[in-house]
Amino acid sequence: MVKVFLVEDEIVIRDGIKNSIQWEKEGFEFVGEAGDGELAYPMILKEQPDILITDIKMPFMDGLELSRLVKQELPDIKILILSGYDEFEYAKEAIRIGVAEYLLKPVSSIKLLEVLHGVTSTIVQERQEKELLRKYEADMLENREYQKDEFLNRILTQSLSVTEILAQAKALSMDLSAQLYNTILLEAAGISSAEETGEQGGGGNMFTEIESVLEEQNGLYTFRRSAESWLILCLAEDSLQMDQKIQLVEACIRSVLDHCPVRTEYFGAIGRPVSRIRELKESVAAAERVFACRYLKGWNQIVGSEDISENNSENSELNVGSLEIAKLDRKILEGFLKTGLRGQASSFMDEYFASLGEKNIQSLLFRQYVTMDAYLTAVGVLESIGYNSDEFVTRCGDFKDMESVFQTVEHTKKYLIHLIETTIDFREAVSKGTNGSLLKAARSYIEQNFDNEDISLNTVASTVNLSPNYFSTVFSQEMGMTFIEYLTRVRMEKAKELLRSSSMKTAEIAYAVGYKDSHYFSYLFKKTQHCTPREFKSQV
Repeated sequence: MVKVFLVEDEIVIRDGIKNSIQWEKEGFEFVGEAGDGELAYPMILKEQPDILITDIKMPFMDGLELSRLVKQELPDIKILILSGYDEFEYAKEAIRIGVAEYLLKPVSSIKLLEVLHGVTSTIVQERQEKELLRKYEADMLENREYQKDEFLNRILTQSLSVTEILAQAKALSMDLSAQLYNTILLEAAGISSAEETGEQGGGGNMFTEIESVLEEQNGLYTFRRSAESWLILCLAEDSLQMDQKIQLVEACIRSVLDHCPVRTEYFGAIGRPVSRIRELKESVAAAERVFACRYLKGWNQIVGSEDISENNSENSELNVGSLEIAKLDRKILEGFLKTGLRGQASSFMDEYFASLGEKNIQSLLFRQYVTMDAYLTAVGVLESIGYNSDEFVTRCGDFKDMESVFQTVEHTKKYLIHLIETTIDFREAVSKGTNGSLLKAARSYIEQNFDNEDISLNTVASTVNLSPNYFSTVFSQEMGMTFIEYLTRVRMEKAKELLRSSSMKTAEIAYAVGYKDSHYFSYLFKKTQHCTPREFKSQV
């Protein structure tokens, strides 16, 4: 119901207006009255009416001043000015303020009611448009995250000008103006696992909470890299403030994970601070080198390049009896082979060799042992995910025929990098095959259920036994569009079929493709197809 407030200093006129209209019967709620603007103002802010009817000439505060103040606080309110003065200056000021109607006294109840109903139609239409926009923005929230990630990729891979970067950032409601930039690569693997939760990608709410807490901080922006990792962009005015931002990131992560009901692990790698936003790729490259060492440094910390140069074995002497085999922790290499990235293999191997000790690695015997252990670990990882190791042997060679691999430290390192990259290639092939079957099932479910208004990211994710967060990331990466974009595209294609081949009305088509609200369907159709359903049908 539309709420109306009346301000008029002449009590006879005020009572006449109030009593000449059957407010509830006409669809209005009369919420208050006052004799001047000064008394009316606090009452209007409290009641928040949809329509304000006010005289111009009143003591203490006139109608124009009241209108000006009310519009500042309630910009959507519709104001009807009642005036005994047919003066151009009054009317001009009323227009400037944004008054809906300027009526000359005396005004009959019939005329006033006619104007009220006209203004009400505008209010209803504006409310409807706002609700449609709210729905659309809620649907597009997932798209914004996808657009953010694509924007970061463009910064790192394309030669964008500063003007282009700032313009694209502004479109995403991001202010990237700063004196200093740095990046943190964050992985939260181990927040939960399939063994602990009973499903792949569990802990989705925890990932969302981490993102939310970080995004609430000024000068911090998060970008998804995978289902369990982010790039965090830190903005600061100087080095001291940048150090504080990095400390804040860790504090935020700990505040979330301290309340996590399952096992919590994270690792952050700090890049190199840069003064120009176009140099971000250099900061990320530095962070990548640190990030590759996460299996050597231990979890639950955020480290920089100064923290990865330690050589814990530099004083170790080599002999057959003291090869320090304990330093060959198979879980370190196994962890990297399971979750590391191909581009990180070289950095990982540099740190892995450093951790084993420079003197140890000079030993031919020790290098043979290291290589054999890595080879067997790689085969074990591949066999654990159902991959036949025959092709691995073809590409990496049979271990007994590798004499040339051990000629020098560099030969050994080069071979091991090749071994790691090959293993990751095979792992990714298996993963894509698995993801492919999951996405095929998800797409099939969407095709069969797109007409159900209740279909959502959550319901589709549950049908393929993935958490919503993980499913959203995999879907976007594999399909090149977000879930809601795909669902909307399927629905719009079906709607176009029905518009072409049936005599159904727009409201019926909306319901047939999963929208109970025909107005929202028409809004989305025009947004995505650049014409209304009626216009599309007339083109056929």
